Amino acid sequence: MDRENVMGTKPIPGVMLKMAIPVIISMLLQACYNIVDSVFVSRMPDTAEIAGMGEYGVNALTLAFPLQMIIGAFGIGTGVGVNALVSRSLGEKNPEKAGKTAGNGMFLGFLFYLMFIAVGFFVVGFYTRSQTNDQVSISMCSSYLRINMFVSFGLIYFGIFEKLLQSTGKTIYSTIAQVCGALTNIVLDPVMIFGLLGFPALGISGAAWATVIGQVVSMIVAMALHFGKNKEVPWEARFLKPEGEIVKGIFSIAIPAIIMQGLLSVMSYGINLIFGSVSVAAVTAYGIFFKIEQFLLYALFGLRDVITPVIAYNYGAGNDKRVKEGVKYGVIFCSVVMIAGTVVFELFAPNLVSMFDVSEHSAVLCVRALRIVGTCMIFVGINMALQGVFQALNCGMSSLIVSLLRMLVIVLPLAYIFSRTPYPEWMIWFAIPIAEAVSAVAAIVLVKRALKKK
Repeated sequence: MDRENVMGTKPIPGVMLKMAIPVIISMLLQACYNIVDSVFVSRMPDTAEIAGMGEYGVNALTLAFPLQMIIGAFGIGTGVGVNALVSRSLGEKNPEKAGKTAGNGMFLGFLFYLMFIAVGFFVVGFYTRSQTNDQVSISMCSSYLRINMFVSFGLIYFGIFEKLLQSTGKTIYSTIAQVCGALTNIVLDPVMIFGLLGFPALGISGAAWATVIGQVVSMIVAMALHFGKNKEVPWEARFLKPEGEIVKGIFSIAIPAIIMQGLLSVMSYGINLIFGSVSVAAVTAYGIFFKIEQFLLYALFGLRDVITPVIAYNYGAGNDKRVKEGVKYGVIFCSVVMIAGTVVFELFAPNLVSMFDVSEHSAVLCVRALRIVGTCMIFVGINMALQGVFQALNCGMSSLIVSLLRMLVIVLPLAYIFSRTPYPEWMIWFAIPIAEAVSAVAAIVLVKRALKKK
């Protein structure tokens, strides 16, 4: 029995767990090499001209993160749209449409790559200077970002091919691709940052090159596995030709997903500005906090990426009972993961922060952030699970509303208000759990309405 039938016939909890475990492993590896980047960068040696290179480096990565995530937003967002539409087409027994969807997704990826090359030339300098006046941080951040922009095809196309493999339930292959890229990045980080094995010491640029080379390796492996193993999705060169209805179908899901991912960048950019008005240490602490939180978030992304094709397949097949079971177990699994995360944050925050070689003040602020934000992890789990449901049911507007509440409408105004209180370095962190709790309530209301309507 092929995996297509498994998504429509086997018990939902077992199908989800079997698909989710390899995806979560691959996502955790992705989070791991994101943290490894920061750990190695925080240990860059001082120069004769500059003291505190490691702290400058972590700060530069924090400033670069919002724009770097925009690249991932377009790759992942397009992949999410392709994923849901391919799964639904296979559920409807329409392989021709599934093949055209995959081909049109590849065409869109090329257009997005051209866009990011232009961003690298014309936007990076302005973007970096908008966040800081420090010339060392500007130079380091700009160098890091330009390399990411000019080699962005790796991240864009990996996002697309990863989701194509997940759309047919072949999550083990997307995991293999992710592992190959992660290991490449982890090995190259110290070699290219510090100049080992005969390589020149490239510092922050070495971290960027290690990252993009790892992304290209993941892309190549995922592409090979898709064309070699994804037989349910037919391939012909003519499928690359864009078709209005197909592109519209991809974008109907992809645009909210891109905006949702992009809102994380907007939120991080806004928080960098607000926290920067409090202290440089607050910006550094936020960067470290987010790298640590990514372990949980990436596990959650893996679960969401399983929730979407399972529910989309059964929605396309018209099986209402299995759709509702998918919603129920998706929320349960995501909540369990985030409750475990809360326990880890509360008990081991100092141990987690000690991995990074930063000032004592930044470390204290990061421990505080982990313990305050840790209280809202279950709400993050509910939000992410239900956004996977929205994508599967083609309820892009509901997903967008929840994302706007979480990442823009509530959190940034609250962070700004708290930054003007007598104790801003303590109060600003409470903006995040408040935003997540309110958004979870809104998501529950919207998903009940969507299920009733669908």
